[in-house]
Amino acid sequence: MRLPRHPFKLGAVLALLVAAQFALRPRLGDTRYAPDFVLVALLLFAVRVRPMAGTVAGFLVGLVTDAVAPTAFGAATLTLTVTGYAAGWLKAVVFPENLLVTGAFVFAAGWLRDAVEVLLARQVQGGGLAWQLLVVSPLASLSTAAAAVATVLLFRGWLRQRPA
Repeated sequence: MRLPRHPFKLGAVLALLVAAQFALRPRLGDTRYAPDFVLVALLLFAVRVRPMAGTVAGFLVGLVTDAVAPTAFGAATLTLTVTGYAAGWLKAVVFPENLLVTGAFVFAAGWLRDAVEVLLARQVQGGGLAWQLLVVSPLASLSTAAAAVATVLLFRGWLRQRPA
């Protein structure tokens, strides 16, 4: 297991991302396309810990997300639990300091999470479902990936890992 050099610095970055979710995201225009800073925080954490810790973090984040927006209670919990586990498991393949891999990984995780949540919630049907899956979700995932890359660039020194 690789640990961050300074776990308190990682915690500070995660706390800043959660604060950005509530302070910055609503001011970025249409929230459907705004970056999901909580997903970025979950992925940055899950890639740096064991799969079970990522799973527990994903479950807790999903539970809070479902409590805040209970339109399809359980959909966010399920998808973020699986996302946290997958991120923890894929850490052998994902290099957290590589910007291209980080961006692609966050984009894929964001789009898959949105797709599963939309399909589980069954709130969008027909052409609206295609629009959501082929336009809205990829744009939102792209902005989330850009936020993740910017976070890694800004806090690169704080997020560096050391061997166990």
